[in-house]
Order: sequence, then structure tokens, then C-alpha cells
Amino acid sequence: MPLRAVPFVKGEYYHVFNRGVAKMQIFNVFYDYKRFIKTMAYYSIEGPKPKFSIFSPTTTILDTKKKIVEIICYCLMPNHFHFLLCQIRKGGITEFVSKLSNSYTKYINIKKNRVGPLLQGDFKAVHVDTNEQLLHLSRYIHLNPLVGFVTRDLDFYRWSSYHEYVGNDTNEICDKKIILDQFKSKEDYKQFVLDQEDYGKQLEIIKHQLLDFEE
Repeated sequence: MPLRAVPFVKGEYYHVFNRGVAKMQIFNVFYDYKRFIKTMAYYSIEGPKPKFSIFSPTTTILDTKKKIVEIICYCLMPNHFHFLLCQIRKGGITEFVSKLSNSYTKYINIKKNRVGPLLQGDFKAVHVDTNEQLLHLSRYIHLNPLVGFVTRDLDFYRWSSYHEYVGNDTNEICDKKIILDQFKSKEDYKQFVLDQEDYGKQLEIIKHQLLDFEE
């Protein structure tokens, strides 16, 4: 197996993303998104764990000291997903994304009576080199539904960690401290994100070139 171009290092941050095969839609209904988010929380912590069928991200008590990755922020779009992750344990990001992808693919294949891969090959990853890049990436991930014209108002888009950050979501699975500690309030962070809405829409083509990822 060839070595990954971006090696994953404990304590470092990474933008991780992938999309459906041939740009196919991977989230179709409400429960697909809910299932994926539940699976994210489940596989961010290594076992032993209760059965997935009885696991709840909000009520199940798990040993968070056994996390293999920290989910800093995320966004699920109809045909792709984005994460900002910190690797906690050696091999954590690869294990997390692999188990998450395999579990969700199995769910979709059974549900739709299909076979074969759901996602386009190996996931992509970009190392976060600076704090400025970290902040910009959190904003970019949260702006995705707006710049991708999936919604006109982030307050009405449920499938990202944006609501965790601005304070009206109780389903908290992210470690927001490294981002929010750099702002006076959640309202200031919200303004930081929304200030770049128009700019983000104008620079979609540059985003594709920088990330080597066409959505």
C-alpha cells in the first residue's frame, strides 16, 4: 500500500474530506444525515462501546479519554463531507474515517439494495500549518452550505457544527475550545463566519484549485 502523501501526526490538525462516487448524492433524507452524525460520534472513541443501535451521542456516557480523534468542526453536504480533525492517537484519523465510511456505506447499500463503494476512493486530507489557516478552515467548513448554494441562511441548515458554535444546538460532539477561545463571544465568531459569505461565493474556483477537490 503506498504511503499517504499527508502523514498524520498526533496533536496536529487536518482538513479531511471526501465525496460520493461520480459526485453522486450520499445523503438523501433526514435520517441519512442523522445516521452519519451518530456514526461520527461513535467512531471518534475507541471501544469498548455499547451496540451502535442503542448508542446516543447526547445520552450515552463514554470515556472521552479514549478518543482517537477530536472533531473540531464538520459539515455534511448532499454529495460530500468536510471535517476539521485533530489526531489524538497514532493512526486515529485513518481509523476514524475508515470505520465511519465503511459503516455508512454498508447502511446505504442495505437501504438501497446496492453494492460497491459509495465514496470516491481514499479520503483527501490537508495539514493545517498555521493558526490563521485553522480559523479560516473552520469558517470555510461552516460556510459551505452558503457558498455551495444549498441554503440561503446558515441558521436553517442543520447538518454542520455551525449551530454548536453559535450556541443553539444541544447535540454537541465537537471540541470547539481552540476556535472559540480566540473570540470574545459566540456572536463574534458568527460574525467572523458571515463576514466572508460573499467573498466565499466569489472564490469557489480558487477553492477547488487549492484543495484539489471538485464538488
